[in-house]
Amino acid sequence: MFLSFQSITKRFPGVLALDHVSFEVQRGSCHALIGENGAGKSTMGKILAGVYTADEGEIRLEGKVIQPANPLVARQLGIAMVHQELAFCPNLTVAENLCLGDLPQRGGWVDRSRMCDQARGLLREIEADIDVNLPIHRLSTAQEQMVQIAAALGTNARIIVMDEPTSSLSAHESEHLFQLLGHLKLRGITVIYVSHRLEEIFRLCDTVTVLRDGRHVATEQICDTNQDRVIHQMIGRAASTFAPEHLNRPVGNEVLRVENLASPGRFSDINFTLRAGEVLGFAGLVGAGRSEAALAIFGLDPDASGKVLVHGRELPLGSVPSALAAGIGLVPEDRKRQGLVLTMNCRENMSLAVLDRLVKQGFVQARKEQVLAQRYVDQLRVKTPSLEAPITSLSGGNQQKIALTKWLARECGVLIVDEPTRGIDVGAKEEIHHLLDELACRGLAILVISSELPELMNLCRRILVLRDGEIKGELGRREFSQPGLMRLMAGIEKEAASL
Repeated sequence: MFLSFQSITKRFPGVLALDHVSFEVQRGSCHALIGENGAGKSTMGKILAGVYTADEGEIRLEGKVIQPANPLVARQLGIAMVHQELAFCPNLTVAENLCLGDLPQRGGWVDRSRMCDQARGLLREIEADIDVNLPIHRLSTAQEQMVQIAAALGTNARIIVMDEPTSSLSAHESEHLFQLLGHLKLRGITVIYVSHRLEEIFRLCDTVTVLRDGRHVATEQICDTNQDRVIHQMIGRAASTFAPEHLNRPVGNEVLRVENLASPGRFSDINFTLRAGEVLGFAGLVGAGRSEAALAIFGLDPDASGKVLVHGRELPLGSVPSALAAGIGLVPEDRKRQGLVLTMNCRENMSLAVLDRLVKQGFVQARKEQVLAQRYVDQLRVKTPSLEAPITSLSGGNQQKIALTKWLARECGVLIVDEPTRGIDVGAKEEIHHLLDELACRGLAILVISSELPELMNLCRRILVLRDGEIKGELGRREFSQPGLMRLMAGIEKEAASL
C-alpha cells in the first residue's frame, strides 16, 4: 500500500479531533476526505502535511513509518498542502511568497530577476496570469488560492493535500483546476482531496473516506457509492429538502435603497432596493464587483460615490459607524481576516458588535456578555467546548456561525452575507440556510452574495447578476435557471434571455 494511516488520534484542549482513524490511499489516485465541519478532515490533512503532530498512531509511506514533524520535513518527504485558509506574507510580493522557502541568491543577495522568473514559471504551469511583482494583499481571494496551488505544485510533491481548493474559485477557475488534477494523476501524483462539494468529489475522485465526529465511518470506491449514501454517512441521517418559509410571506416596506453607487476601478451604476423580509441575491463571476459593492454599502470604501439610504435616510458614504447606527451588518467573505479576531475567544468574538451596549462605567459587564453569548451558542448550535475556547480551535462552519452571531446580537435590520456557506459541510450549510430563512421571516432585509448558484436559487426572491462591475440583469424567482444565470454572468445575454 502506498500511503496508510493507522489509528491516528489528535486531541486539542477540550476536543478529541481524531479518534483512532485508519484508512489507506492508493498511489496516483484522487482520494476524497469528507465529513461535517469538525469531523477531523482538515486535521488529518494537516497531520500528513506536518502542520500538526498526531498524539497516537502512525503514518506509513510505501511501507515505511514517516513522521512529518513540520511542513519542511513533509516537503522533503514529497508532501505538500493547499490550505483552505490562505496563508501568505501579505506584505511580500507574489514572487517572494512563491520562492520564500528557497530564495535564489547571487553574491549573498537575493537574485530578484531569477526569483521572478521562477515565480512566473510556477504560475505558467497552472496557466495563471498574475503579476508576480504585486503584493499578496493586492490579490483577490481567488488569485491567492491559485498562487497557493502553484506553490504546492512547484515543490515536485508526490502527495498533495488540497483542503477546499475550489472554495474561492469561479466556475471557470474551478474547471481549470479540475484539468490540472487530471494532469497530476497522469504524472502519478496522489491527491488527498478535502471538499464539501459532493458533485466535485463524484466527478474527480476515485475513492472517498467519510469521517464523523473524529471517527472513521467508511472508505469506499466512488463507483460503489452515491451522494445520498455519503450524506447519510456524514451526518447520520438523510439530507432534507429545504423549502424557505419566507417565500410564502409578503415582503414588508423598503428598508435599503442604493442609487448610482460607484467606485473607480471596482463597480459603477449600482441601483437596487431591498425590502423587509426579502432575501436578495448577488450573482457574478469572481471580480464582478459583488463583494466590493457590499463593502461600499457598509462604509468600507472611501472612494465610493452615489447614495445609500436606510428607511429613506441617506447615509454618509465611507462611514462604518453610520452604517452600524443605521442597522446594517456585514458577514464578509473571508471570515478569518475580516469577520473574526483570531486572538480572541468565542465569547469575545460574539460580543464585538455590541460592546457599546455591554459597557457600564468603562467596563464590560461580564455576566451580561456571558448570558448573551451562551444564548446564541445554544440557538445556533455552535459546537465549542466552552465560550472561552479560542476561535481558532473551532471548525470553519462553527466559526461562520459565530461571525453571524455578532450581527444577530446587534439586531440589525439589514444583513449582508458574503459567501455564507463557503467551506461548510452539508449539515452546517443546511443550518445556515434555515437561519437565514428564519431571519427573513422575522423581517430582516438580507443581501446574499454567493458563488453557488443553487444556493442563491433556493434562498432568494430575486437575483441581480453583476458583470464587469455593473448590474447586467435582474431575475425574479420564476425566471431562475442555472444555465440562464451562468450565461448572463458570462455575457451571453441573448442566449440567457431565450431560456
